Amino acid sequence: MEHGAEAIRKHVRVYITVFVALLFLTVVTVAVSFLEVSVPVAIVIAMVIASFKASLVACYFMHLIGEKQLIYWVLIISAVFLLVMLLVPVLTGGDMLTSADVS
Repeated sequence: MEHGAEAIRKHVRVYITVFVALLFLTVVTVAVSFLEVSVPVAIVIAMVIASFKASLVACYFMHLIGEKQLIYWVLIISAVFLLVMLLVPVLTGGDMLTSADVS
């Protein structure tokens, strides 16, 4: 493991880059909130952005980027589960608009 001044600068550069990316994604989240989209679509967009932000934090600040292959399988399974959970409101959101009161 490197401990020199150049290695420290390299790590600091990575952390600053991740920080700037997190700031950018936060600005994107706020900008998306002003879009005229339906609530289910807005939720999906917000969750996708939040997932990217969480991935950056987990990979770099929690040092999971250097983990073994098992962590990637857990991440892939979690991402698939997240996509399924995000699709549920999108696919069922139209049901409330098209269903009629049957009383």
